[in-house]
Amino acid sequence: MGRAPFSGTGLLLLAGLATSPGFAAELKDLYFGEALYYAHQGQYFEALQRLDSEVRQHGNIDEPQLDTLYAYINDAEFSLGDFELRYRMHHRAGRAITAVLEGAVDEVVRNDAAYRLARIHFQKSQADDALRALDRIDGEVPASIRDDIEFLRANIYLAQGRPADAAQVLGKLEKSDGFGAFASYNLGIAYLQDGRQQQAIEQLDKAGRITSADPADLAIVDKSNLVLGTLLLEEGKLDAAIPYLNRVRLDGPFSNQALLSSGWANMSLGRAERAVVPWSILAGREVTDSGTQEALLALPYAYGELNVHGRAAISYGHALDAYGVEIDKLNLSIDSIRDGAFLEALIREEIRQDKNWVIRLRSLENAPETYYLMELLASHDFQAGLQNYLDLADLQRKLKSWQTDFDAYDEMVAIRHDHYEPLLPEVDSEFREFDSRMRLRVEQHKMLVKKRDDLLTTPRPEFLATREEQQILARLELIEEQLQASPSGAAPSTLQRVARLKGLLFWTLQTEYHERLTRFDQNLRELDAAMAVAQQKYDEYVRTRQAAEHSYNGYEMPIRVLRSKVAEATQVIQILMARQGHLLELVAVEELVARRSRLERYGDKARFALADSYDRATQAQARSLEP
Repeated sequence: MGRAPFSGTGLLLLAGLATSPGFAAELKDLYFGEALYYAHQGQYFEALQRLDSEVRQHGNIDEPQLDTLYAYINDAEFSLGDFELRYRMHHRAGRAITAVLEGAVDEVVRNDAAYRLARIHFQKSQADDALRALDRIDGEVPASIRDDIEFLRANIYLAQGRPADAAQVLGKLEKSDGFGAFASYNLGIAYLQDGRQQQAIEQLDKAGRITSADPADLAIVDKSNLVLGTLLLEEGKLDAAIPYLNRVRLDGPFSNQALLSSGWANMSLGRAERAVVPWSILAGREVTDSGTQEALLALPYAYGELNVHGRAAISYGHALDAYGVEIDKLNLSIDSIRDGAFLEALIREEIRQDKNWVIRLRSLENAPETYYLMELLASHDFQAGLQNYLDLADLQRKLKSWQTDFDAYDEMVAIRHDHYEPLLPEVDSEFREFDSRMRLRVEQHKMLVKKRDDLLTTPRPEFLATREEQQILARLELIEEQLQASPSGAAPSTLQRVARLKGLLFWTLQTEYHERLTRFDQNLRELDAAMAVAQQKYDEYVRTRQAAEHSYNGYEMPIRVLRSKVAEATQVIQILMARQGHLLELVAVEELVARRSRLERYGDKARFALADSYDRATQAQARSLEP
């Protein structure tokens, strides 16, 4: 016997870190945080749905370092594998965790992944593969899973038929806080499988004496005492078996079997008066329990052995009445299952909101069949099949919800279209004017940049003349041309004055060249900043314009494809649900038919015993009246 598959360490190591208060306070990616939020509530499909989409989108981004998930991508991918594992998607989870094992990750993370992979293989009854995965663990191991690893290793050894190896591992786990009781019990089973009978008895006796307030540990204590008592009964050591059976708590999950076995042990020893006590307790319990049903027949048998035939007859009559009522209920339950009420009861949402929903099935109205199937519902094989059916039912509900969501998306797209379409023509007209001005400014800016670069290599002082200086230079050159072109010729003094003025202007340009070039460069740099701002606004408009149009264009085909995929998936799920539901109904009906057959046999025995008890009671009364 072992713990539940996921009772050890919570989320994967990295996901556990991600959900710690310090990590959560720093988590910047809202979608990753939302996935962890759903995972903490046990809604692993919702967690998978969101995180898988986020990781896929991150992989398609041109610049992933700008995405908020970039800093947590390793955590997200590892958590994705854990969510798949918890949703029982073992194939995908196994691939994801194997990728982590083969990647360049920290040894703590790698060891945790190896443990997860081993657990997947063990759950799939692949003990050899599970052990190979555990053998890959090397170096530092997370403290939270050290005992989990060893307990899994011991269970693998037991599954491989290596009880001696399992015993060595379990012996070290007996003092474990989380696995002490489980290890103690399993150690006794390992000794038993290894043929060490006396050691098994001593170990089970030790496990049956553990003191704890943990309900799981107390259940293990009861189980140890029950197994040991049953083992001694099978060996014919009746006196030795009774004390262990009496150790089992009256309010524990194994009390009914212990009470029944204790009664038969006393009865076999000829202590009918002692057998009456446990059987009386058991006969007053829930009549749907098989042990109670047997006790209803065994109790009057004990009375008969005590020669209390009148009371025995009354008890046989009570048993017959109880069997008759139960057989009628079983017939109704079988008919109810065949009418589909059983499956409808299983998928009630208000029931499944409670973690103890299997127990609550007993109190469902209009679903009597669930009342008789508690043992079946608790069995591993039926639970696996039932969980598959429930998952299919959940998926069916989600697909129906998504179908209505598509209508909402269509409405959203239509609203956006109606909002943006009237605005875009005017906006585009204004943008065309802005675009033409922007292009002109860009060309002018390029020309100025080229001019500055040319001046740095080939100084041209005249290029840095002010507008006034350019006008003066142009006027002087015009005067000079006119004087030279004059028929009468210009006076040398006049030409000399023009040349002097031109020389003065060139002198000013030469002496102030570096200062003017520096100022020109500074002004150009300021212009660069202004052009960057203008370009940014230009780009923002382009992106906004594209986003506005993309917010309602291009959705028709993807939504249509998704509608088609959801419709196909709905049909597949309906077929699978019908098959799985039919299988569950067959198993449930077979269980109820077997119960009915057993009750009918009990009823036949009770009738003969009732008649015999009446005869004996009558004979005893007649003898008492004889003189």
